[in-house]
Amino acid sequence: MGIQDIIQGKKQWRAHTARVKALPPDYQIVYREMRKYFFKVGPVDLADGPLLPGIVEFFEEGVASGRGVLELIGNDVAAFCDDLIKDSPTYADAYQGSISGEAGTAQK
Repeated sequence: MGIQDIIQGKKQWRAHTARVKALPPDYQIVYREMRKYFFKVGPVDLADGPLLPGIVEFFEEGVASGRGVLELIGNDVAAFCDDLIKDSPTYADAYQGSISGEAGTAQK
């Protein structure tokens, strides 16, 4: 990864956060909670993947249609997040795999 890649990545992230800041406050709160959740257990390719920009796009469409954020995702934000990443390898999966691997090698 070169310096140009880092600069480009920062530009993209700043543009992304500007889009988030343009959302209504309730959408921003839910987005920040979802982002925290994803950074804890989310998909391994979160930084480079389309998940976060896709959520912002989904929220922008919800704002344009005049719907509240909970109307879009429901009352259980964690369940909504889990459904989004159900088919993606997560940090939790990687951690479980590393524990299983270590335990298996120790018993041999």
